[in-house]
Amino acid sequence: MSLHDELNNLERYPFHMPGHKRNKKFGIAGAEIDITEIDGFDNLHSPDGLLLDIENRLTSHYKSKKSFMLVNGSTVGILAAIFTVCDRGDTIIIARNCHKSVFNACFLLELNIAYLEPEFDCECGYYTNITQGEADRVTSLHPEAKAVVITSPTYEGIISEIHTSAVLIVDAAHGAHLGIKPFCAYPHGDIVISSLHKTLPALTQTAVANIYNEKLTDRYKKFIDILETSSPSYVLMNSVDICTCYLNSCGKDFKRYYVKLKELHGTGLKWLRIKHSDDLSKVVVSTAGAGISAPEAAEVFRNRYNIEMEAVGKEHLIFMTSVADSNDELLKLQMAIIGVDTECDKKSGNFRFAKPPQVDGLIKIAVDGGGSLTDINESEGLTAAEYVFAYPPDIPIIVPGEIITPEIIAYVTALLKEGVNVISDSGNLPKVLTK
Repeated sequence: MSLHDELNNLERYPFHMPGHKRNKKFGIAGAEIDITEIDGFDNLHSPDGLLLDIENRLTSHYKSKKSFMLVNGSTVGILAAIFTVCDRGDTIIIARNCHKSVFNACFLLELNIAYLEPEFDCECGYYTNITQGEADRVTSLHPEAKAVVITSPTYEGIISEIHTSAVLIVDAAHGAHLGIKPFCAYPHGDIVISSLHKTLPALTQTAVANIYNEKLTDRYKKFIDILETSSPSYVLMNSVDICTCYLNSCGKDFKRYYVKLKELHGTGLKWLRIKHSDDLSKVVVSTAGAGISAPEAAEVFRNRYNIEMEAVGKEHLIFMTSVADSNDELLKLQMAIIGVDTECDKKSGNFRFAKPPQVDGLIKIAVDGGGSLTDINESEGLTAAEYVFAYPPDIPIIVPGEIITPEIIAYVTALLKEGVNVISDSGNLPKVLTK
């Protein structure tokens, strides 16, 4: 019997948590299978039955030494990975386009950070791949670094393949489906973390940490037990059970899905452009050459075609697909893109995004609650005391502890002028909290 089967055969009355008691009168979706660690239903922090079976399926699917089911998203998996490899005050190398969870781990451990600088798409304004040359350059400057952390695939579906002598941690939150043929291979690293819910049929917050360096397994288990909730949701874990069972028989569905994605990416367009993605599940549409901005195009997709996209930049939109999309739904997206394209003309002018300024040397994140609000145009030479993001996907432009340079000021003000959604922790942009 699987967890899903057992949850659908609950008979004993619950004189235990949670407090809704599976009572239908409250109308809480999922409450009928929402239980705690009662007899026969295992314990995620010490699995030896139903939940261990799910983790063993994940281990088999991802060909890891050990896979851990996560119910606090990839975020907790990334935090645990960095805590596993680094001790307080160590040096770490991270890609400049890492998710804020990486920066949060660096802050908690007071790590010294050196940046890897990914390539940058100046047409649409996002980071792309990290070259082996860049990885070699930075690791040679900082041989003391305990770990290297990269994002692969990126939010836009760009994959980096690098090798390092330090422990390699890969934030593959958007890559849970990779490795299923005919998609490209699953990312390699010592620890690779993926959000099952992002690209596979599973509920939000479900993820997996795949350990490929067996020496790290016990220490990772220690930190995931500390950082992850002690009340894991059986509703979430049930969805992982269903998802892992599906992965054993999904080959035909993924072949069908991949063929439709190839057709979609090959769509002939006049003004819009579907950008290259290593991961075809990401459909990134550039408006850089069309007489319409991405926010304007987004309104057309919403109001005329009833389509909501994953993200909207100034000059690009991201449509996330998955194997759960039918052929008809993928065709609807394709026809909508063609429809918007036919109503465009050529864009006047040729705006290009500048690559965010490179930060040299080591930095240490400092979030101490001090500082004062200072107009960004008057902040040159001061030390940032808050994060500034272009959102989504939570990649920092300014990190607490960085010195604010004229180049950073020019970059942020240019983004604001162009209507990019730039936000800060204090919510006071165009002012930046400094100290």
